[in-house]
Amino acid sequence: MQGQGKLLVIGFGPGAMEHITNRALEALQESEVIIGYNTYVDLIRPLLNGQAIVRTGMTEEVSRAQEAVRQAEMGKIVAVISSGDAGVYGMAGLVYEVLMEQGWKPESGVAVEVIPGVSAINSCASLLGAPVMHDACTISLSDHLTPWETIIRRVEAAASADFVIALYNPRSGRRTRQIVETQEMLLRYRDPQTPVGLVKSAYRDRQDVVMTTLEDMLNHDIGMLTTVIIGNSSTMMYEGLMVTPRGYQRKYTLNTTEQSLRPHERLRTEAEPWSLGAREARAATSGEAAGADAAREAQAAKPQAEPAMPGVSAGTGLAPQSQPPAGAGASAAQASHPAGGGTAVLAGERPASAPAEAAPRAAVASPQAGAAELAAEALTRLAVGGALAGESARRWLDAAPAAPGVAGSAPQAAVATAVRNAPAPGQKPPLFEVGVSPGVGNKKFTAAQMALLAQCASEDGELEYTPEHQIILRVPTFEPDQLVDELQSANFIVVPIGDVIKVKACDFCDMEKDDAVPMANHLQAVIGGLNAPKETSVALNGCGMACYGAVLEDIGIVYRKGGYDLFLGGKKFGRNAHPAQPVAEGIKGDEIGGIVERIVAEYREKGHPNERFHKFFKRVGVIQGFRHVDAPVTVEVNPICGD
Repeated sequence: MQGQGKLLVIGFGPGAMEHITNRALEALQESEVIIGYNTYVDLIRPLLNGQAIVRTGMTEEVSRAQEAVRQAEMGKIVAVISSGDAGVYGMAGLVYEVLMEQGWKPESGVAVEVIPGVSAINSCASLLGAPVMHDACTISLSDHLTPWETIIRRVEAAASADFVIALYNPRSGRRTRQIVETQEMLLRYRDPQTPVGLVKSAYRDRQDVVMTTLEDMLNHDIGMLTTVIIGNSSTMMYEGLMVTPRGYQRKYTLNTTEQSLRPHERLRTEAEPWSLGAREARAATSGEAAGADAAREAQAAKPQAEPAMPGVSAGTGLAPQSQPPAGAGASAAQASHPAGGGTAVLAGERPASAPAEAAPRAAVASPQAGAAELAAEALTRLAVGGALAGESARRWLDAAPAAPGVAGSAPQAAVATAVRNAPAPGQKPPLFEVGVSPGVGNKKFTAAQMALLAQCASEDGELEYTPEHQIILRVPTFEPDQLVDELQSANFIVVPIGDVIKVKACDFCDMEKDDAVPMANHLQAVIGGLNAPKETSVALNGCGMACYGAVLEDIGIVYRKGGYDLFLGGKKFGRNAHPAQPVAEGIKGDEIGGIVERIVAEYREKGHPNERFHKFFKRVGVIQGFRHVDAPVTVEVNPICGD
């Protein structure tokens, strides 16, 4: 790297010219090459004055970053553009990642400048009122690069911590369930009437602003150009505006000119009883008082110490429940405040109906145990026996040591496991989504199968028929494994939904031409449902007519004249859709299965996340000896929606 070129990574804000910063305008003018997504190039085109333009469609971010680095290394000043802020779900991080892969050093390589812009959370908030006046976070619902399990955990964490939440990339033509599951998770922690703002194309020609509620938000149009801002527990609607109070009313009066606290008093600890400093001060004061009381009680209790129970040493005798055993202050303190904090939490949660005899029984059962061990055993027995509330029981069973006579018992251990796994009171079951079909080639559902699907869906679920002659079952449940077992017992093929290998076939002319049926079943058993970089179709047609369109799929197989023809890299949708490339003819029946399995294995191992099979085939050039040939491009593609 010569270091003479420069990379300018520019965030140009929401899109309106008046919201682009002066530095962003200057950077565009000094650039020799502009690199960006098609729509973004169109938005800033009026600001350009003859620069070379490199524009690509969606999912081409890596190629844009690589081209930018290549041009900069040739000595050019290159602008890489992003809407909003380039460092918030934009191109800045990817440019740095590409540079790091090449061993780039700031002192000797191309210069890099990241130019900030107004991000969607800021521009959309300004149109809604003032919803982001308190702690807030941004979460992208796109799971093309991030596992959905990670995203939904972040949603739950933000919801439980009462953050104002801005959702980016909430929904697209293909990603429709993510916003539904997000709403369901939020409703576990937020009031259904929590204010929600939907802003589409902020400060652009088709700007649209909708005020709604968490409960009603899905009844409005939400797409890739929408940012969803969800208020916290204090957010309010006023005259069509969303406002989240900062907390000034805790300390100030907003309807008078004179304040009760003078300026020099407003930052004192006593004026902020909710602060950490005030909490520590209270703890110190109460700790000193409690220590003095404990010393007086211990001194008063010495002459009246109760005799020890038979078989129990005097140091572990049990006192009435209202006070700790005499001489056991240290152990009692440990029981109340263990390292994990478990018992301390449970102490205030024990229900009044808990049997008073539990502690004495524990003492008799374990005569040599100290006060902490006795308390631990008693709490474990209460949790296993169902006397503690579900959440309290789960927390204790996860944190508690094994209790004599309890953990060693198989039935009690099973009960303890059930308590841990049981849903908390009021918790909504997660949505389970699965694809079902009566067979790879069989397209006929029996009445009993349809009745079972209706029963499984019930009133809370839904059934969606797909062009692949498969029904998608979506149903909230805490027992997905049991549901799958029930479906499979009805002779359904059950497969996961998402980025997996999908095996499909024609109906073999109503099973009259069934020579290739065993191969279809074999492929389903071996590769059907395997995880893949992107949803991938492996299609088999049972005769040369190929009337079910196997030659248009990612991997197409056509049975013809006793052998199998193989097609790779079809692109079924889009304005530049094209059939798969014929790579081999007449493959023997005992060879085709292994060939397809190896092709799928190579794609799963070497494919990039979110990389479709036809793009992978083009990138690597050769798969299992089959060479890629470019399909002719007949139409310039400039997608403006979906992903």
